[in-house]
Amino acid sequence: MLSREEVRQLFAALSPGPNRLIAHLLYGSGLRLSEALRLRVKELDVGTSRLHVRDGKGRKDRTTVLPERLHGPLRRHLKTVKAQHEADCADGVGGVYLPDAIAEKHPNAKTEWRWQYVFPSTTLSEDPRSGAVRRHHRSDSAVQRAVKNAADAADIEKRATCHTLRHSFATHLLQDGTDVRTIQKLLGHEQLRTTMQYIHVLEQSGADVTSPLDTLPKDSA
Repeated sequence: MLSREEVRQLFAALSPGPNRLIAHLLYGSGLRLSEALRLRVKELDVGTSRLHVRDGKGRKDRTTVLPERLHGPLRRHLKTVKAQHEADCADGVGGVYLPDAIAEKHPNAKTEWRWQYVFPSTTLSEDPRSGAVRRHHRSDSAVQRAVKNAADAADIEKRATCHTLRHSFATHLLQDGTDVRTIQKLLGHEQLRTTMQYIHVLEQSGADVTSPLDTLPKDSA
């Protein structure tokens, strides 16, 4: 995991834009990268600061926190995405991929704004399943590369990946006193023992332990 200062340094080294916003969600909401990339507009609930993950790992749904400091950046980002979507619709390529059950039940949903990806690809591509030309979600490799480059630029010596940000979300919540079962729900862990691993990591690392030398008066050292 990363310390809070290392997370700050990593974010500072990330260029403004979608990749940085995704990285903020990985740390701020505890998302897996795949979950962030598959987010649809209707799954963001800015009014209640909640984010809904649909069909996550194990095909389970869950709700997690949406950081208030991302409300503004997300609104601005979505304004740009909506303009792109409207242009795609005008060109006849504004239909997003939908699971078969939803596509059959709601045939017009594919072009509705609320079903669009929050982080669409910058390019159009042909869907191998249907042959339709559409805009898929953003590539995972682009985000992974951006995070790696930012970690290198910030001289962070620890392993710092997209998944490290999710781990840091859980660990920092534990340090702040959040109940482990609450963290289990936010992360979408089926088994509590999976979440308990973060407690073991903290215990082994000696986190929150103060050296006796640091408790002495300043003039004693």
